[in-house]
Amino acid sequence: MKILILTFYYAPDLCAGSFRTTALVDKLKKIPGVEVEVITTLPNRYASFSADAPAHEIKDGIEVHRISLPSHKSGMLDQVKAFTAFYRQAVTLTKGKDYDLVFATSSRLFTAFLGARVASSKKLPLYLDIRDIFVDTIKDVLSPKITWLVKPLFSLVESYSFRKTDRINLVSKGFAGYFSSRYPKTEYRWFTNGIDNEFLAVAPQTADTSQKNSISTVLYAGNIGEGQGLHTILPKLAKRLEGKAKFRIIGDGGRKPLLQNQLDGVTNVELLPPVGRAELIKEYQNADVLFLHLNDYPAFRKVLPSKIFEYAALGKPVWAGVSGYAADFLKEEVVNSSVFYPGNDEQGYRSFDALALGVRPRGEFISKFSREQIMTEMAYDIVEFGKKNER
Repeated sequence: MKILILTFYYAPDLCAGSFRTTALVDKLKKIPGVEVEVITTLPNRYASFSADAPAHEIKDGIEVHRISLPSHKSGMLDQVKAFTAFYRQAVTLTKGKDYDLVFATSSRLFTAFLGARVASSKKLPLYLDIRDIFVDTIKDVLSPKITWLVKPLFSLVESYSFRKTDRINLVSKGFAGYFSSRYPKTEYRWFTNGIDNEFLAVAPQTADTSQKNSISTVLYAGNIGEGQGLHTILPKLAKRLEGKAKFRIIGDGGRKPLLQNQLDGVTNVELLPPVGRAELIKEYQNADVLFLHLNDYPAFRKVLPSKIFEYAALGKPVWAGVSGYAADFLKEEVVNSSVFYPGNDEQGYRSFDALALGVRPRGEFISKFSREQIMTEMAYDIVEFGKKNER
C-alpha cells in the first residue's frame, strides 16, 4: 500500500503539525507492506528560525519532497500566497503517480482542500486529520468586513473538502459538535496530540518540592499570534507579579511587535527568539511554572492545545488562561494545573497562587497520552481505512 501524505509542516520545522506528522510517518514506515511519500514545505514556521533540510530526500524508505515557499509572515495574504505555491507544486509532484490512499493533515483548511483535490482527481480514498476549525476561527481573528467577504468562500472549501472523505480524525473532542452536525455521515476518530519521546525521556520520576528561588521563573514557549493573545494578558499580569515572578517568552509570530510595545516599562518580561527542541527542553527544566494562554474567542473554547502535553510531561506546574474544552481537560487530566479565564489578569494573579511549586511526576498522564502509542494506533487505523477502500 502506497500512502501519500500531505502536510504543510514536517521535520525539522518547529510546530505541533510538524511534530505530529513526523511521529505518524515514523509509525507508518514500520508497518509491513506500507510505502510512504511525503509532500511538505521547507522549514517556514518562523521567519526568525531556520533549519537546513533537503528539498528532496529518501531516508529509511520514506520519500520526502519539501517545497520552497515565497517569503511570508503571519498575514492572511502572505499565507494565501504561500499555500498557492504549495498547492501548485504538490499537484505537479503527484501528476502521473499512483497511490492507494491520500492522507492530509490540516489546521488552516487549505491542506485538507489539497488532499481532497488530489484524491478526487485520482479517485482515491481520503483520510483527513483536522487540527483546527478554520471557518469557525476566522470570524474571531479577522475584521468583520474581511470575514464577511471570505467566510462564504472558505465555507464552500470546507464543505467540498470534508464531503470528499469518509474518515476524519479530530484532535480535540471539543470539535465534535461542529463537525457531527455538518457532516453526520462521516466516520470520526479522536487521536489527540500527545507527548513526544524527547519529553518522555526527561520526564521526572521523583518529586522535588523544594523552592530554589524567591522569584519564580514563568516560561511560555510557542507562537505569539492573535490566537494566543499574549498581548491581552501579559503586560498587566506581569505588572501584578513584579517581585514575585519573572517571565521568559520564547517564540515568534504576528503579534510579537505589539506585545513588545505593550511591555514598555514592564521589567520582569524577557522576549526571546524561537529555539530548537533540545534547547527548549532545557528551558522547560529551568523554569518554575509553564504558562499557556489562548485569546478570548468562542472558537478557542473547542481546541486542545498541543502545548499542554509537553508541559504536563515535565512535572512542572501548568498555569493556563484558557476556557471551554481545554480548561476542562486540564482540570480533569493534569494534576497541579491552575486555570483562569483568558485575558483576566485578576483571575490570573489569584490562580498563580493556587499552584504548588516544584516538580511532581505525572505518571498516569504520561502513560495515557504517549505520542508513540497514539500515533501507533492512528497509523494502523489509516492502513485499515486504506484496505477497506481498496480499488
